[in-house]
Amino acid sequence: MASSKDKAYTQTSEGREAAPLMRSDKVNKDLAIRLNRVEGQVKGIKAMIERGEYCDDILTQISSVKSAMNAVAKILVESHMRTCVTERLQNGDEGIVEEFVKTVGRIIG
Repeated sequence: MASSKDKAYTQTSEGREAAPLMRSDKVNKDLAIRLNRVEGQVKGIKAMIERGEYCDDILTQISSVKSAMNAVAKILVESHMRTCVTERLQNGDEGIVEEFVKTVGRIIG
């Protein structure tokens, strides 16, 4: 595997330099499958609203979507820790710790 110095870096949404994608194909595939399922659930919720279905049934489906998105976030957080965060710490970038803490704070609200 090439060292981080050989990789083309990208910009984060906040304008910071970030390492290129390090997630495995397996993780990406798992995330895509789960997100496709969530997309279908959201479309189903929209259809329930358009059909005027009972609010409690819609809220139950919304709860399911939230749980599914939490599972997506958990997989992505684990992958991020094992790849991006680990590599940046190994390269002496202590700023990743604060970035990660803020990110986790946004996730858990």
